[in-house]
This record gives sequence, C-alpha cells and structure tokens, in this order.
Amino acid sequence: MTTLTSAGRVPGRRRTGFVWGLVAWAAGILFALPIGWMLLTSLHGEEDAATNPPSLAAPLTLDGYREFFGASTGTSPWPALVNSLTASVASTLLVLVLAIPAAYALSVRPVRKWSDVLFFFLSTKMMPAVAGLLPIYLVAQNLGLLDNIWLLVVLYTSMNLPIAVWMMRSFLAEIPVAILEAAAIDGAPLPTVFRRIIIPIASPGIAATSLICFIFSWNEMLFARVLTGVRSTTAPVFLTSFVTSQGLFLAKVCAAALAVSLPVLIAGFAAQDRLVQGMSLGAVK
Repeated sequence: MTTLTSAGRVPGRRRTGFVWGLVAWAAGILFALPIGWMLLTSLHGEEDAATNPPSLAAPLTLDGYREFFGASTGTSPWPALVNSLTASVASTLLVLVLAIPAAYALSVRPVRKWSDVLFFFLSTKMMPAVAGLLPIYLVAQNLGLLDNIWLLVVLYTSMNLPIAVWMMRSFLAEIPVAILEAAAIDGAPLPTVFRRIIIPIASPGIAATSLICFIFSWNEMLFARVLTGVRSTTAPVFLTSFVTSQGLFLAKVCAAALAVSLPVLIAGFAAQDRLVQGMSLGAVK
C-alpha cells in the first residue's frame, strides 16, 4: 500500500513541476517580449519603425545604431557612458565598504535596538527624491560641485546605502556564529575575519547587493539631469537628447535604449548564478 501511494505521488509531483515550468516560461516570454519588440524596432528604418506592431518582413538596417554613435551628428555617446560607469561602479564600491560593516554590527554582533536602526535606514527612502532636489542643488551650487561626476557618486552612495544595509544584514545573519567564535578563539583579528570568513561566505549576497546598487545607479536620471550639464552627463540623460522638437525617432531611440541597457544586461547575465544564490541565502532561514 505504501509503495502504491508513493508511486502515485511521483506523477502528481511531475505534473505540478511541469505546470510551474510552463508558468515560468510564460512569465519569462512575457517579460522578454518588450525587449524583443524594442530590438526589432531598432533594426528597422524610421518609416518601418513607425508601424504598430513592427513588421517582421521589413528590411533590417543598423542606421539607428549608427545614429546613436554619432554617424550624422558627430556627437559621441562614450563620455556619457563612461560617466555612468564611473558613477555606478564607484558608488557601488563605496556602498559595499559602508554596508558590510554596518550589516555586521546589526546581525552578527547586534547593537541594542537594532530593529529601530534598520527602520531608520528604511525611513530615509520614504521621502520622494524630488523633495530633496532643490536643497541638494543649492548646496552643490555653493560648493562649486555642479556638473561634477563625484557629486553623483556621493548621492548614489547615500541613496543605495539603506537598501544595501537591509540586504546585507539578512545575508550575514545566515553565517554560522560558531565559525566566527572559532576564529575569535584562534586569535584572528576582525579584518582577517572579514577577509577570510565573512566575505567568502557572503559573496553571493554581496554579488546580489552589488548588482542591485549598480542597476539603481545606472538608471538614475532625475539628479543627473538637474545636477550635470556637459562634462558629467550620464547615459540616461544622453538618451533624452534623441527626443527633439523635430519629433520622436523610434528606431534611433530604441537603438540608443538597447545600447545603454547593454551594460546592465551583461552584468545581470554574468552575476546570475551569484544573484540566485544570494537571494536564496537571504530568504531561507
């Protein structure tokens, strides 16, 4: 009887897994459909791109990408891309340097009322970003920091730090305390514990946190639009230059949007294994 019951459960589990597999594929196709639409539009001429939906039989061309790289205007996107990369990478590194020790203090060696500290970090994200735009602009103007990429680095660091502390706190809480106690008994100083124990064990969580902070910094446009001008223009701000008084050129805009999104897509694919491990590490007790 037990054998029949177990045998009956296996096909049921397989059917359930098959159904959830179909649901996952459907969700993936649904999320990928806009990207495919944008890719197809970017490979069409402007007349063919204006059709809705884009025609599959229309001739393909790379004119949109040539225009993005300044084939007719001579305006290169590379300074904006380099500025975005500098601001995103530098702010992400600063966030990790500050968030990991803070998360350690809130998880492995918890301070008093640590939950209140976490709520305070989260409360800093409750104010709309536009509400702090004018004070930040005036301070930057008085300090001579307008159109300075390092001002964006500081702002992106402060914007992403609360989220990073929350994420890293859940990841570091999964580290067995016995390992840290054994290292302390052996006389390992705290920097050694961080370098040889905490960071290797929490590397999936660090990768997930880094990717989230990088994406948020790369996609930010409000502060970059207001606080930069010529030298420190970022990629999202550069994208807005394709919307002119002459009209909206869909093929060129789609090509520019895909080119700007490419670094984020590459980072996501490169870190997808670590990202899944990190999310699982923070979610499973």
